[in-house]
Amino acid sequence: MYAHPSFLGLRSQDHFAHMLASGFEARGHIVSVRRPAPIVRRWIPAGRLAKWAGYIDQYLLFPPRLRATMRGDPVDTLYVFCDQALGPWVPLATRRPHVIHCHDLLALRSALGDVPENPTSWSGRLYQRYIRRGFRRGRHFISISQKTRADLHRFGGIAPSTSEVVYNGMNHAYRRLPPGQSGDLLCRAGVPVGATGGLLHVGGGQWYKNTAGVVLLYAHYARAAARDGATPVELWLVGPPASGSVLSALAEVPATGRVRFFSGLDNEALQALYSSAIALLFPSLAEGFGWPIVEALACGCPVFTTDEAPMNEVGGDAATYLPRLRHADDSNAWAAAAAQVLIAMLNRPAAERERRAASGVQWAQRFSADAAIDHYLSHYERVLQFERARLTGV
Repeated sequence: MYAHPSFLGLRSQDHFAHMLASGFEARGHIVSVRRPAPIVRRWIPAGRLAKWAGYIDQYLLFPPRLRATMRGDPVDTLYVFCDQALGPWVPLATRRPHVIHCHDLLALRSALGDVPENPTSWSGRLYQRYIRRGFRRGRHFISISQKTRADLHRFGGIAPSTSEVVYNGMNHAYRRLPPGQSGDLLCRAGVPVGATGGLLHVGGGQWYKNTAGVVLLYAHYARAAARDGATPVELWLVGPPASGSVLSALAEVPATGRVRFFSGLDNEALQALYSSAIALLFPSLAEGFGWPIVEALACGCPVFTTDEAPMNEVGGDAATYLPRLRHADDSNAWAAAAAQVLIAMLNRPAAERERRAASGVQWAQRFSADAAIDHYLSHYERVLQFERARLTGV
């Protein structure tokens, strides 16, 4: 199994590779995780040259090692690439049974000019073409959503023998916690948020998370609450410190509102936040899957997200939707309209809120890690059968 190097700090990719390896080993399979070691990068761990040092380790020094280890592998070895971004290594395995996991094509779409919100530099465009040139040599693909598979076929230029969809399985057993337990967990984690709840947003600062839009939406909600003589609940932002457009949006929040930032939370603390929140605000511009949607629903937290794939694919009937903020849209007009939808959602009768929370918990159960592992293994077996037939002509 091939994974991104640890020195890149790709937390979600590391979680995915660990989930695959541990799940397969628990079912009796022999798994070898192979990834580039920090050789040049060890000497240049930071600064402007660190990225290029990492490229040398990944694309110049690692491939010869990869070829050498492959020569000693049994003929029935299945080579699993944990991400399509590992495309430059794929040509080395094209004559052997292999599967490529695809998470999202956002970087490639941006490089091709399909995403005006995220213009790409000339070097970024070359890099994405280099990755695509590699993974399009693959024959077997597994995507994390129907949207990702559609993007893979449209923008990837692939001619697959098989192309399946297997939804992500949660890498933590998120569940709804009672108020007392979630409050205790948050206090121990140094996140005292009070007992009144708040509006929650979870993101990593990426452009597509639309964090500035979330803050602007909250500003309009807080003004509307003040006009009605009510005190707005807090906005809890889980992610990096504010910068750029987020800082500009924060200036629009009235004095009656309050925005709090949290970072470095573990799964237990995040579960407690989901369980304590009044709603998750997740109006992303794009996603490959949308982990926070499922995590929040599993904790009984109402979800407010974008009515486009894959968000509506993952949220199903359990989430509440609003239109996507387009590049040419007036962001204030979008935020004002979205705030009215949010207010209507928050004003639902208690019985309706509880019914929808229970429905969300039930919906989230389909995204289990065990089910995902079983589906992967089932597809892997079909790939091995397909490749045996292709090589023997039977």
